[in-house]
Parts: sequence; C-alpha cells; structure tokens
Amino acid sequence: MTDPSHLKQKIREEIWGRLEREGVATFPKPVRGKIPNFRGSEEAARILCNHRFYRTADVVFVNPDSPQLAVREAVLRDGKQLVMASPRLRRGFLRVRARGDIRFASTIRGAMRMGEKVDPAEIRVDLMVEGSVAVDRRGGRMGKGGGFGDLEYAILAQVNAVSNETPIATTVHELQIVDRIPMLPHDVPVDLIVTPRNFLETPKLYDKPPGIFWERVSEKMLQEIPLLREMRKKKE
Repeated sequence: MTDPSHLKQKIREEIWGRLEREGVATFPKPVRGKIPNFRGSEEAARILCNHRFYRTADVVFVNPDSPQLAVREAVLRDGKQLVMASPRLRRGFLRVRARGDIRFASTIRGAMRMGEKVDPAEIRVDLMVEGSVAVDRRGGRMGKGGGFGDLEYAILAQVNAVSNETPIATTVHELQIVDRIPMLPHDVPVDLIVTPRNFLETPKLYDKPPGIFWERVSEKMLQEIPLLREMRKKKE
C-alpha cells in the first residue's frame, strides 16, 4: 500500500511542474515548495466574492499566500473583518482592518505592520479561505507539505472559532484539480473550489478535524509557535 505522504508529495511535484510547463505559474517563482500563484488568481477572487459563502460572511479568514492576495484585498475593500495567520504562525493570528493603503495591508508585510494580534478564542470565522497546491472534486485538499493550513484550522476549531459547518473555500487554477487526494483525519477538506472560470461546491464527504491532534505536535513546533505552547499549557 502506497504511503499517503509519498503519494501527496508526488502529486505536489506533478502540479508544480505542470503549472511551470503550461506557463500559468506567476510570481513568486519558482513555485516548487510554495502555494503556487497562478494567472487568473484575481478573476478567481472575483468569482469567490460573488458566492453566497462570501456575501453572507462578516469575518473572513484568509491564508497569507500570494495567490489569495486579491481575496484579502477584497475582504478589506468590502468592509469585512479580515483574519490572517502570521507566517508559520509565529505571531499567531492577526486581525487586519480596512484603513490606509488597503493593497499594502493585504500583503504579508502590510498585515504584519498594520494588523493586530488577536486571540482566536475571541473570534468567530464565517468563511475560511485556504491556499492549495492541489484539490479534488470530492473536497480533498493539500498544501505545500508543512501542515500549517491544517494546523491553523485545528487551532481555530479547538477554541470554537470554526466548526464543521464553517465553509472552507480555496482559489486555484484548473490545472490544480486532480482525480483524488488521500485524506487523513487531520487533513482539512474544502467545501468550495473556485477557479478563474467557475466554482464547484464539493459533496462534503469529509468531516473537518474537531481540533488539534496533539500527538502530531512536535517539541519544535511548541518552541516555535508561542500560541500553540500556551494552548498546550492550558490543556495540561
């Protein structure tokens, strides 16, 4: 039986190579090892913002990666509350408000400068937008392999900032949709896949993780992520 982690990495390598070969990968390049940016990411953001999941949301969590920049900017321009994870969660979660240079505030550098640290237990997320390397039409999703997208959701679920009913969307290029992604209990599925051409609501075959799988949290992660360390202490 094929190890799911090996199969996932094979899919990642295929997607990164495909995007480069087809000329749809954009800055920052090369895309290998990243949530890949793609031509049409702004159009995908526009389609997402017309979907009911977005229209009815007041608090929107968006990952900090480049292909979701246009989504973060739209959240701020639309007067919604933007919640972002700091890179590698080292500063936990940030709340970014619409003031000043919205384009700059939508970037990682801008959010780090203009955002305020927020206790995840004090927020309730209405829509979560994740970056992806690949997705499938069943709702399977995977990131670049670091596990931070799954961990961000797990932390939010642990403090009831999200639930199994909180919709999760992702914006990707059509070339990032694959036949099947192996999903494990800690993996976060998506309810909505948005491309530059259209959107697909998935059949919700997977439950979302109920919280943190502490057996997967290493000592290194605890050392590098103060928020996780604090949550572990409270658990004990």
